[in-house]
Amino acid sequence: MSNSVSLLPATKRSAKLALASFTATALLFAGIELHAQAIASHNSSAPVSYSADRIELQDRQNRVVLSGDVRIEQAGLTVRAARTLVNYSDAGELSIERITAIGGVTVTRGSETARGDTAIYDFNRQIITMAGNVRINRGGDTLNGGRLVIDLNSGVSSVDGRAAGSSPVAGSETSGGRVSGSFAVPQNSGGN
Repeated sequence: MSNSVSLLPATKRSAKLALASFTATALLFAGIELHAQAIASHNSSAPVSYSADRIELQDRQNRVVLSGDVRIEQAGLTVRAARTLVNYSDAGELSIERITAIGGVTVTRGSETARGDTAIYDFNRQIITMAGNVRINRGGDTLNGGRLVIDLNSGVSSVDGRAAGSSPVAGSETSGGRVSGSFAVPQNSGGN
């Protein structure tokens, strides 16, 4: 069957090769999206543990400020940053509402890593937003952009070129940035 490929006209062979390359690229991009999908299945009700060089409780503002080599963990998800603000409610029992990580933020789960300038984990809306020089690594694949948004309820994630935390107002669209990346393409073991 492999000999029949060499009998095809050059244009058909080129089209098949282009289709195979496109399919491989699409599958590899889907692999990057699995990072966000793995986080989308994250248990945000699991206990949260933390460590830092310094902790300041701001009781009147219902906020804890963690600074210096901050590490926060929850159900296999790890967030590292220079500084983190943890907002909570105190209606009978303490409940985390939002975690804001600032300064060299790294989020890891398993072998996947996302890096950016800031990250916000909104527990009430079930949305994780990472902004500013976002870079996602999974194996040899990378995806770069200005902002990563993961909706934990729907499992939908998106990367765009903007670094802003919210969408622009209608009619004020700016070019912002672009999404870029690279994918490791598996080598054909057949030598063709």
